[in-house]
Amino acid sequence: MSETPITLAHVQDAADRLEGAAHRTPVLRSSLLDALAGSEVHLKAENFQRVGAFKFRGAYNALAQLPAEQLARGVAAYSSGNHGQAVALAARELGSSALLVMPQDAPPTKLAATAAYGAEIVTYDRWTESREEIGAKLAAERGLTVIPPYDYAPTMAGQGTVALELLEQTEELEALLVPVGGGGLAAGCATVAAALAPRLSVVGVEPDAGDDTARSLREGARVSIPVPRTIADGQGATTPGELTFAVNRRLLTGVETVGEDEIRAAMRFAFEVLKIVLEPSGATALAALLAGRVRLPRRTGVVLSGGNIGLDRFAEVMADAPALPLP
Repeated sequence: MSETPITLAHVQDAADRLEGAAHRTPVLRSSLLDALAGSEVHLKAENFQRVGAFKFRGAYNALAQLPAEQLARGVAAYSSGNHGQAVALAARELGSSALLVMPQDAPPTKLAATAAYGAEIVTYDRWTESREEIGAKLAAERGLTVIPPYDYAPTMAGQGTVALELLEQTEELEALLVPVGGGGLAAGCATVAAALAPRLSVVGVEPDAGDDTARSLREGARVSIPVPRTIADGQGATTPGELTFAVNRRLLTGVETVGEDEIRAAMRFAFEVLKIVLEPSGATALAALLAGRVRLPRRTGVVLSGGNIGLDRFAEVMADAPALPLP
């Protein structure tokens, strides 16, 4: 297996494909956040990306490279929500069709949005069934092309355009905090950083309950954990991807973890101070910064990876969210 499944050139090609299809998301600043962090913080707001998350970048890049006959037959994917929405929208944009395997307990807003983009949805029990096996079986029966959510070079390259844009929008970042689920976003961003800003430290962030990548880095090999019970549903991977781990073990500075209350506190800070809504998975990198998990340099980048959360769920999560002491 190659330790370099993608290069900077792959990410740059992905950026060309995404031109006019994906949003160039803003970089947000807050003087209060800078004061709390003791660093000049630049927030890459992927919650403003199409489908509300960075996943559209990888999905569109992957589908846009398929031959016309494969697009005509359709695609399949498995997802807890954001990748499903992204594949469904990309398929619609490119004249294809999508079948999505999603957990029965996926957030209702994510299920509804995926269906609204025209996808067929097949649900499964995440505690007892394998989404990969279900997806592969259905794809084989129907002649569909599977678009994996992270362990797939075109997906990783598309997700890496987050860092490519951020480096174009800022100057001399010294650290970058990136949420880690299956590892595609982190691998794509780390690939860009290694090529364009080799002094940039890239740190992954996972929920405490979903620390498969952190454990794997300590062990020096991919390890599996039970299905995580965490509010960060988008970071529910049980094992790092094979391709993504090959990159992340080589290029990431490390992986930190954050607790459920720290994620809630970051979501509350984003809502009350930054005036934006983040889903739990989208707030973990910010949570690591606010909780002091990383020693911050002068200029720090943080990826806010998504904002897909319904009003009822947001209210439920925020009901006991701790407030951060403000200067």
